[in-house]
Formats: sequence, structure tokens, C-alpha cells
Amino acid sequence: MEHAYAVVMAGGIGSRFWPMSTASYPKQFHDILGTGQSLLQQTVGRLNRICPSERVLIVTSDQYKDLVREQLPDLPEQNILCEPARRNTAPCLAYAVAKILHRDPEAVMVVTPSDSVVTKEDEYERCMREAMAAAQTGDRLLTLGIKPHRPDTGYGYIQYSQERLEDFDNVHKVKTFTEKPDNEHAQMFLESGDFLWNAGIFIWSARSIEKAIGKHMPDLEDAFFGSAAYDTEEELRFIDQVYASCETESIDYGIMEKASNVYVLPAEFGWSDLGTWGSLYEQLDLDAQNNAVVGKKVLMYDSSGNMVRVPKEKTVAIQGLKDLIVVDTPERLLICRKEDEQMIKAFVNDIRIHFGEE
Repeated sequence: MEHAYAVVMAGGIGSRFWPMSTASYPKQFHDILGTGQSLLQQTVGRLNRICPSERVLIVTSDQYKDLVREQLPDLPEQNILCEPARRNTAPCLAYAVAKILHRDPEAVMVVTPSDSVVTKEDEYERCMREAMAAAQTGDRLLTLGIKPHRPDTGYGYIQYSQERLEDFDNVHKVKTFTEKPDNEHAQMFLESGDFLWNAGIFIWSARSIEKAIGKHMPDLEDAFFGSAAYDTEEELRFIDQVYASCETESIDYGIMEKASNVYVLPAEFGWSDLGTWGSLYEQLDLDAQNNAVVGKKVLMYDSSGNMVRVPKEKTVAIQGLKDLIVVDTPERLLICRKEDEQMIKAFVNDIRIHFGEE
């Protein structure tokens, strides 16, 4: 597609993936799956099936600029958008949309997190192309919804109606967005058949999302749009000034939950947001005792149901463990029950208090 652009959000810290993910080297820059590529590199590789590197933009924290350049050497430097402060996804995307509109008023955009896993890349590409075609033909905002296969409480949900977009039978009108539910509601959502997991993947024309920002978040429109600073030496100074006055807000709450022209394309392409060690466990091959192991020299004895991740060349023997997360890095070690992995963020906060940020 001639006017296709992609925006990758890559500024998060990923504290639930401690000790591998840290403030100075977060999870999107790690080879979490042991494939030889970081999650960011895998994401951009998938997007290059849709648009070339010169039309892929990475939005990240200014402290990660060098990491992005190191991992994506073919990406033009002006396509690395550095946020001076974390303000959630609405300012992040307003920045990207304004810059893309400055380059190409006819642009159609895919927006995606940097740390998702996709196992069926051909189907991913097909869904993206279908959604981009639907976005290009009218004033509408699209999102991809993942068909759920379990009552997961870790994802937000999208409810859709049977109203379909003309000429695009697979694209449905969105009824509601729901935050992460409890177990009872997650089971109800699964059984109803009209709820999808919210993958945080958006598709829209640059003009449509600019119009929505102007209607629902006019302060962002005033701050980011219409400037001549983009792709000039003035851009960094301009963005520093803009972010100093930006409120922290998500694009989901600020736009998607309020707009009336939101549609969803149900999709199944082996997606996981890879937000926790437990979600990584579900992506990996298991041994005969249901252990998931990332590491070349690990021997397991009388152990079952564990998620183990160690440096590739480290020799490790584990005996007598059950249903634990074991993650070893050169400087840090985590051992915790899989069922208690939600406590990892609390562990990280305590470690910061006792031992400092790193």
C-alpha cells in the first residue's frame, strides 16, 4: 500500500518481566523467546511485510534512542521519536500522527506495541491489509480484536455487534470496551461469543485520527498539530515544550471509548501480549514434565510446571521444584511461584527502595 505507515510504541519499562527487564534495558530490547531477535526486532520485521523501514516510526523514551538505533540500523534516525517524559499512549500517538501527517496527508497507519508475540505471520499480514483497506475508505477508527480461547483476566475486552462495515464483512461495529475483568465476568465474556481480547493494535487514516483527537482531546490537537518543526532541527525543542504541558492519558480512554466510528476486526494469528512470565510459559514448548526452559544447558530433575530462563551458556541443574518461575541474569535472580507472579511489580518497587533504581 503506497501510503502505509507503521507506528511502534516502545517506551515501556516492562517491570512484570523483572529481572530480565529493567529501567535501563526493558523487555522489548531483549530476546525473550530465545530466537536470536529482540521483541522489537521481531515486531518491525512483521511490519516490513506491510511497509518499508522508511515508513516505520518508533516512539520511545529518549533514554532508549541508542538501543533502538543499535537494534534497527536500517531505520532512518528521524523515524525514532523520543519522548522526554512518559505520558501514556495518547500524547505518544498524537506526536506520531502529527509527524506522519506532516509527511503524507494521505497516510494510513498501523499502531502496535513493541512487545507482542505473533506466531502466524501470514495471517497477521492478511488481517493488517484488510483493516488498512477498510480504514482507507472512510472516516473510521479500527482495532484488531483477538478471539479469546480462555477466560483471561489479564486482558481488556472489546464487545462487538453484528453491524458490519459495508464491503468488509469481517469488520464489526464496536459496542463497548471493558477493562480487565474478574474471573466471573471473563467467563461470561468467553461464553457470550461477542467479546474479543483488546490487543492494543489500531488502524486508521492519519486524517481520521486527527479529527478524533480534535473532537475528544482538543488540547492534544492544539499542542501537536500544525507545527512546522517536524523533521527539522527544531523538533526536539518543540516536543520538549509540548510534553511539559501534556496530561497523562491513554488513547483507549481518551479516544476509542468515546468515539462513535470505532470498528473491530476479529483476528486469530497466534497473538500474545507477552506481559508476564506466565504468558511466556504459554508460548514455549514444554518438556515431558511441563517445564518451559529457555537456556541451552539446563537439566531438570523431579521438577514440573516450571518457567525457567537462564543465560544461554550457563550450565544449570534444577531438582525438586514445582510450578515456579526461575529467572537468572548475571546480576539478578528471581524465584517465585507462578501463581503469585502478579507480585513481581511489588518486588521491583521494594528493590528500588532498598537497593536503588537498578
